[in-house]
Amino acid sequence: MFQPILNKLSKQSNVNMSGINPCIIIRWWFLRGLGLVYLSAFWSMVTQIDGLIGANGILPLQEQLARIAHAFPNEKYWYFPTIFWFDASDVMLKGVCFAGIVAACLVILNIFTRAALIACFIGYLSITTAGQDFTAFQWDALLLESGFMAIFLTWNSRIIVLLYRLLIARFMFMSGVVKIASGDPTWANLTALNYHYLTQPLPSPLGYYAYFLPEWWHKLCVLGVLSIELLIPFFVFMPRPLRLFAAWSFIVLQTGIILTGNYTFFNVLTLLLCLFLFDDRDIISITPGWLRVRVQLRYHPTTFTANLCATVWAGFVLLVLTTHIWMAQTQRLPIKALHILLQTTATFGMINNYGLFAVMTTERNEIIVEGSQDNIHWLEYGFNYKPDAVDKPLIWNIPHQPRLDWQMWFAALSEPQPDGWFEKFMQRLQEGSPDVLALLAYNPFPENPPAYLRAYLYRYTYTMPERRRLTGHIWHREKLRLYWAL
Repeated sequence: MFQPILNKLSKQSNVNMSGINPCIIIRWWFLRGLGLVYLSAFWSMVTQIDGLIGANGILPLQEQLARIAHAFPNEKYWYFPTIFWFDASDVMLKGVCFAGIVAACLVILNIFTRAALIACFIGYLSITTAGQDFTAFQWDALLLESGFMAIFLTWNSRIIVLLYRLLIARFMFMSGVVKIASGDPTWANLTALNYHYLTQPLPSPLGYYAYFLPEWWHKLCVLGVLSIELLIPFFVFMPRPLRLFAAWSFIVLQTGIILTGNYTFFNVLTLLLCLFLFDDRDIISITPGWLRVRVQLRYHPTTFTANLCATVWAGFVLLVLTTHIWMAQTQRLPIKALHILLQTTATFGMINNYGLFAVMTTERNEIIVEGSQDNIHWLEYGFNYKPDAVDKPLIWNIPHQPRLDWQMWFAALSEPQPDGWFEKFMQRLQEGSPDVLALLAYNPFPENPPAYLRAYLYRYTYTMPERRRLTGHIWHREKLRLYWAL
């Protein structure tokens, strides 16, 4: 029944693909995928937001808002953009997460898409701003920037497609630049992957086996990573065959990372951005006929206003990126107007800087938290995902991000900061905060909180495959020193 319509639309799509807008179907798939990423991000947060920033959480948002309001009484909304200024109760925190879940589902179902995307962006900006140390990650910034541009994408402007290509190109390129600029010898001598599979925050089951691959393979892969990140991004702006080569190169790299590590929705979102390196002709054969009909029939030509808005935003993006390059070269601050623009776009997550794994961690240290009622017998707290017990299985938890487990990895890289989040985490454990304890897998003191708390720093290494088969132990650990005591 669809064949006559398909034949007619096929002629229309050929025109579109050769000139005006060759990414009609690409755009449709991207927005549905973005809805899924938003859904995973909000769903992940709703399960842990009370324990992170709730009234009885590690970093209570109400206290943070009071400090911001005291320091910046007139600019508080500008410096700390979040709708939680109106209500920072635990009910509101979860309410925004659930509202984001609903909005994300509307995007997936293609219902009130533009309004739903606006709601998703405002909700996630509010959460990442309010999350403090627990939401200061590059994937949060990438989702905000991608989500903001998606609002413009609903007007079908070809200019936004080009901006998405620029986004994936600069994201990949800057990830390579920071590796070289850091001067880290592991990247210079191609040994970074000798350590990465062991020292990354949450290794996957395959990450263990990847660690034991031959060194020549690790070096070859490092060379491939640097080539993909430093050279291939320029192919994005070259003729179509080279652009497609760039797309598949990025896809291979991101797939490898997904298989060997747990980086939330980060790599999934990056794969989604790679869609814009293709045209409709590249995916039309794998798109169901009924969907092609629906998308083509609902397509509306780009209006002058839409192109004007997209052009203005593209100008802002290029101006911000150019200013960042100028600042890096001259080590000087720009004029006040440009400085305000840079600050605003960064604060609202609209244009961000990226750069991954600038310095490779070469040893894996883990913080083990212990409690005691008598200062003699000590029991360990158990975390959901980070290594603690030596026989704890490795799993995939993508796209969920256990924010506390991640912060524990960063905490092990340095000393605890006075009045920092780790100290407050330990205080909540001693208080027996149910919201914070819900972030853990095992509480050894279910009836009364411990009288004493301490944290030891351990060195973790993988056991050899032969020993793992005999004992079931994935990890070998060695106690280094006392990390913290209350």
